[in-house]
Amino acid sequence: MWKEFKSFALKGNVLDLAIGVIIGAAFGKIVSSLVADILTPILGLLLGGLNFSGLSIAVGDANLKYGVFLQTVIDFFIVAFSIFLFIKILSRLKRKEEAKPSAPPAPSKEEQLLAEIRDLLKQQQASK
Repeated sequence: MWKEFKSFALKGNVLDLAIGVIIGAAFGKIVSSLVADILTPILGLLLGGLNFSGLSIAVGDANLKYGVFLQTVIDFFIVAFSIFLFIKILSRLKRKEEAKPSAPPAPSKEEQLLAEIRDLLKQQQASK
């Protein structure tokens, strides 16, 4: 069972996924900071000094913090758009690499033999 787990855990796809999750979490923190520390204050200034994180409604004993929710929604859209752009750029680069002409494959033995026969026939016709 340990060998099976080890072979599963060390497959390329699992390692790629783990690396992607770690990088994604770090990227999410960067975007959250961008939204919370830069974009939200700018948007608040444009809206007359409105602070999103302080927006809330008291309903009975509950305090609904819809400002924090709005900030989280903005985070999501920025992260989603950033990932969309990143994937679009990667796919464009991948298409460019795939479009590069590759060297023609070496002729097979049959093609080489046919070329030799062709050359011999040309020589025979030229000597007549």
